This record gives sequence, structure tokens and C-alpha cells, in this order.
Amino acid sequence: MIEISNLVKNYGSKFAVDDISFKVGKGEIVGFLGPNGAGKSTTMNILTGYLSSTSGTAKVGGIDILENPYEAKKLIGFLPEQPPVYPDMTVNEYLNFVYEIKRCKLHREKHLAEIRQVTKIEDVKTRLIKNLSKGYRQRVGIAQALVGNPPIIIFDEPTVGLDPKQIIEIRNLIRNLGQTHTVILSTHILTEVQAVCDRIIIINEGKIIADERTENITKVVEENRRYSVKICGPQRDVLSAIREIPGVVYAEITGERELDSYTFHVEAEKGLDIRKPLFHAMSQRNWPIIGLEPIGMNLEEVFVKIMDADLARKKA
Repeated sequence: MIEISNLVKNYGSKFAVDDISFKVGKGEIVGFLGPNGAGKSTTMNILTGYLSSTSGTAKVGGIDILENPYEAKKLIGFLPEQPPVYPDMTVNEYLNFVYEIKRCKLHREKHLAEIRQVTKIEDVKTRLIKNLSKGYRQRVGIAQALVGNPPIIIFDEPTVGLDPKQIIEIRNLIRNLGQTHTVILSTHILTEVQAVCDRIIIINEGKIIADERTENITKVVEENRRYSVKICGPQRDVLSAIREIPGVVYAEITGERELDSYTFHVEAEKGLDIRKPLFHAMSQRNWPIIGLEPIGMNLEEVFVKIMDADLARKKA
């Protein structure tokens, strides 16, 4: 559905986007992640036709956005960081206005009613937009992106400034939209992509430094070396025994207890599978292991490690 090839956008000697390429398939929810100033919004603005590129191509449904912007834009619904709403219009007036400027051919009343239902703004349809909460204004912004039922929806920082309840509601809405649309979610909020996206693309200083499925993103950094293990035995003695195992670099009690068992977090040296040594050490002392599962790195840790690795490559 989306294909970006060797895309470059520079302002003099400053590269906002520096030769990036990626594809997004039909039905994917992709998180476009990076720190502020990384090039996320620039890429999204080029993809949606709001900004021209210095070189490279951006295609939507096989259509080059710069060569045939009108046809390409028909396939895209876009929510910029600041929702493009008119505060002195009611919600209904605004959606009808968007319907007109998009030259939508779908049955007006039925289509707009479906959009209001999906975005849960039916109860405020007659209210002025300026009198709505920020969460509702964000919903109205999403609603305008859905007018015309475009197959691709692009969100740029959709939850900035919202309270926790509103954030959860917008995330659920995006997740539901992903069932029938291709979605790109551009954000610097790590938990956002972890909660919503199938795949994560990380950009830094205009370059893509990682592109992985959400569940596999930690593999970009290193193989798993951390485990949560539940062991039946005297708490302090078990901890001491774990720390004595060659290759263990970290071990700690979590405080979780179930009958006579305690849960420990264990981390091994890079490249070492600690499970067998751990099993032998505990079996020699007759301390049963009744639970063992890997601990995935959270997205914050992954992001920091990828950024550090990228910085190290640049210095090398």
C-alpha cells in the first residue's frame, strides 16, 4: 500500500530525512517511532503530499504522491499533530464541509453517521468544536480522516496532550481501525506503539535504524538473557546460589511469593543460555524450579540501546 524509496529532504546542509526506504503492506498497523526532530513528521508530510521531497519517491497504492497527488490523496486519511478543525463549526457542519471538499461519493447521511459512531462523537454532533474537550476534538480530527473511507490512515502524534483515559480511548479506536485499514502511527511515545502496532520502524536523525515486528524488536538489540524464575527453597539461600552460578551478571528477588516458592529475576552474560546451569545448580540442592519464562526488554530499553548503538556506529 505504501512504498518509500531513497527519500531525501534537506534544508541546505541539514538533512531532515536522509535516504530512507520502507514499505507498508495492506492491513498493517506500523509505528513510526523516533525522538523529536528525528524526521517523523517530515516523512509523513511528504507521504501525504503536504511537503515535497528533495529526491526519492513516495508511492501510495502504486501512485507517486508528487506526480499524481490528487489520486494518491484519495487513498489517504491524515490526522496531523494539530487536528485541522474549525472551532466555530459544529461537528456535523465540519464533517459535511470535509465531505464536500473531498468530493466524497458515498451516501452522505449514512457515511457520516457511520463515522460518528466509529469515533464515538454522535453525542456531540450538534456542539461547536471550540466547546469540546481536547479528547473529543481529537476524535473529530480522526473522523475527518475517515471521510471517504480511505484505505490508508496516517496519525501524527494522535495522543499528545490527552489525559490517560482519553489516550486509552484513542488507542482502542486506532486498534479497531487497523482491522479494516492500513495504519501508520507516527509518535515519540514508546508505549503507544507497543500497545497498538504490529511493526515498528525507528528513525533517528533522518535515518531508519530499526525495522522489526513489535514482538521481535528486542532481537534488533541482542538475544534474550533475562529470565523470571520461580523456585521452591529458602529465599536468601536460593539467591546466593544463583549469584554463584558462572555467567550470572544479575540476580534479584522480586518479592513475589506463592506458598513456599519465590520469584527471582536472573540475567546472564551475552551469548550464554543460563537455563541449564540454573537447573543443575537448583537440582543439586533439591530446590525445585516450578516456573521459568523469558523477560522481554521493554520498548524504552530497546529504544535507548538502539540509539546508543547508532551513535557508536557514527563515532566508529
